[in-house]
Amino acid sequence: MSVAVAIMTMVSCVGKGPHEMAADAVVVPARWQQGSSSTKPLDVALWWRRFRDPVLNEMITDALETSPTVRSALEKVTEYRARRGVEAASLFPSLAANQSGRGARTKSGITDIITTSESYKASFDVSWQVDLFGKQFQTLKAATADLEQIGEIFYGAQVTLAADVATAYIALRSAEAQLSVVQRSLGTRGETVQLTQWREQAGTGDALDTQRSISTLEQARASMPALQLSVVQSNNQLALLSGRTPGSLDSRLAGSRRVPEMISRIAAGVPAEALRQRPDVRAAEHVLEAAFARTQSAKRARLPSLNLSGSIGIDALKAGNIFSPEAAIASILAGLATPVIDAGRIRQNIRAVSSRERQALIAYEATVLTALAEVENALAAVRRYAEQHRIVLKAADAAREAVTLAAWQYEAGKVDLLVTLDAQRTLLTLEQQDVTTRAQSANACVQLYQALGGGWSPF
Repeated sequence: MSVAVAIMTMVSCVGKGPHEMAADAVVVPARWQQGSSSTKPLDVALWWRRFRDPVLNEMITDALETSPTVRSALEKVTEYRARRGVEAASLFPSLAANQSGRGARTKSGITDIITTSESYKASFDVSWQVDLFGKQFQTLKAATADLEQIGEIFYGAQVTLAADVATAYIALRSAEAQLSVVQRSLGTRGETVQLTQWREQAGTGDALDTQRSISTLEQARASMPALQLSVVQSNNQLALLSGRTPGSLDSRLAGSRRVPEMISRIAAGVPAEALRQRPDVRAAEHVLEAAFARTQSAKRARLPSLNLSGSIGIDALKAGNIFSPEAAIASILAGLATPVIDAGRIRQNIRAVSSRERQALIAYEATVLTALAEVENALAAVRRYAEQHRIVLKAADAAREAVTLAAWQYEAGKVDLLVTLDAQRTLLTLEQQDVTTRAQSANACVQLYQALGGGWSPF
């Protein structure tokens, strides 16, 4: 957007409320570029259950309850709820109770006569800054918007946490599946090593074939430590996300399971619905609301303010007379103040908060554009990774058949050992790609649900 267009956009927002400004900030498309033709909104609540993995369900549910990140975000909500309460209290009068007593003892230097005096006073003092033109009410609206923004940040923390747990869980199951693939390949290659050794001993083979087969066996075995490390790191990451010590979830995660797969087809609905579901977009709109309210409050500082104060109490010369009706006193004072000369303080403050309002509008626009891009990217990833996985599956099936045929032909002496070893290497690569693309497809689904704002619940 050019500077001129940006200025025109800001000018066009004059006189509009925050919701109207937000609606005009970005033209939301009617449908997704990468989505299906279905406009049925996607149910994003508890999306992880669509993976049909009870361990994953348990992990995310547990993390949402125990994660330090979520608990800290919830405490932030408590803080801002109290801050709003402070602003709300400023709209009402304040009442203070005062009590005082005074005693004096005087001795005359001439007559040596000692005189004593005492006085007691008790009163209730009332002060009230009347919100004559709504300045304090606008400040309260800003505090309310701040609270709602912090609430959306709490929701966003839940969204991010659920996605992070799912991603770490997918990484764990992917590493386990990769280990299983390598172990199966080690079994096949071990049989080939044994066969070459037998042939060498029988004089139908040579040491070169034996060493080649051993080399490919150990080459496959060398990939296992990195995969085992990935399993440990994924376990520890899941423990960290749940606010637990490393190793505390090992028993719960024990037992290899398949990489989670999304069962049903995903329809993302329409963009406008997705934006309403995203906590970060709603949070950005609340920031704009707060900035707008503070601008209105700053503008009202140019108007007169009315302060009322009053006191009702008792003034007595002796403690025993403090409840005497004759000692009652009362006063009331009203003051109307209008700023006349302030060296431009109010005008500069209005300029500052107005700039923050425009910044909030730009930030809202950027958040919406980011949200739209994230959903489009996730939709494209879901489609392309699924397509890639189907292709890899076909290639892996053909590679398994090739390994079987190569083994038969090698035993029959029709092909060289290199043909068998090459077929085994190809199969291992494709089976690892099968696991990788399955994990990528699952992660793409997780990213889509996160981009659509799924996984939070009201506090």
